Amino acid sequence: MLKIGITGQKGFVGTHLYNTLKLAPNEFSCIDYDISFFSIDSQLDAFVAQCDVIVHLAAMNRHNNPAVLYNTNIELVKKLISSLERTGSKAHVLFSSSSQEERDNPYGKSKKEGRIFLEKWASTNGGTLTGLVIPNVFGPFGRPYYNSVISTFSHQISHGETPEIEVDGELKLIYVGEVVSEIIKKIQNKKNEPLYNVPHTSIAKVSEVLSLLKKYKEDYQDKGEIPTINNSFELNLFNTYRCYMDIRNHFPVKFRQNTDLRGSFVEIIRMGVTGQVSLSTTVPGVTRGNHFHTRKIERFAVIKGKALIQLRHIGTNEVLDFYMDGSEPSYVDIPIWYTHNIKNIGEEVLYTNFWINEFYDVNDPDTYFENV
Repeated sequence: MLKIGITGQKGFVGTHLYNTLKLAPNEFSCIDYDISFFSIDSQLDAFVAQCDVIVHLAAMNRHNNPAVLYNTNIELVKKLISSLERTGSKAHVLFSSSSQEERDNPYGKSKKEGRIFLEKWASTNGGTLTGLVIPNVFGPFGRPYYNSVISTFSHQISHGETPEIEVDGELKLIYVGEVVSEIIKKIQNKKNEPLYNVPHTSIAKVSEVLSLLKKYKEDYQDKGEIPTINNSFELNLFNTYRCYMDIRNHFPVKFRQNTDLRGSFVEIIRMGVTGQVSLSTTVPGVTRGNHFHTRKIERFAVIKGKALIQLRHIGTNEVLDFYMDGSEPSYVDIPIWYTHNIKNIGEEVLYTNFWINEFYDVNDPDTYFENV
């Protein structure tokens, strides 16, 4: 079992990497990290000494003072190298650099020089280095105004603000889950590769991205419709957008009931994609679920009975409770990386309609069990 330490474990890519590694407990063991380790040599040494692999993601992306940004990133690399040398570590180091390496800006310079420093350490000490030059990364749970323009736009649009395009440039993009897959592949290969250009997986102009995000707001957030999704990039972008919505106050969404002397009619879902629809009955007191997905779009529609749907973002402790009553049919959509369940809290059988955007595949279920 490989013992892996991630500097920047609580950052955007670090969180996704940490949570993904935890899905394979028989192959990987994560050594807990805290940013304070870089302030105390003994703690940093204790962390480094435990690791078979160190993924160095800790860095400053933006700062009002360019010198602070540059010096911070260089200092983090130098402190890591000093610890590697003090402990005599032979850990496989993976360094997260950026496609901005060749740009004349403090961030790009700090990344390129940091990678070169680590390359010299590996050459001098017989170490193993993988220098990952990564294009623009987007995905759920990034920090608006910090990690990516997609994070910023998604936050602004989902909260009713109006984004502005400063430069309508062409973006070479990669989804955070794809970056994590690249990192894990390199961990498993354990090859000395001081310079590896991580390939982008999609290209789009800023205006094209903004247009898609606005469509998700109009179709999905405002109307409750699942938009047309043409490829994996659009699926990843849609799942990214959903995670910036204020789900606490958005759900549950009540259906429009059409009622006459014959009874009632409710339209459960309109969608621009295929998927699988299921009907579930749950007896009083029983809870279903307690699992999460990393890519699937899912809708729980309560048709009859009383239910409590609970959500919790993986890696956090806050539980969101949504109480629903079939007398006023409503739905809750489940964001990715949220473990969730549904419990019958009434005295009669609960009827629930489940929709998911892909057919169930026993060989690739994208279902991971964890209690809410």
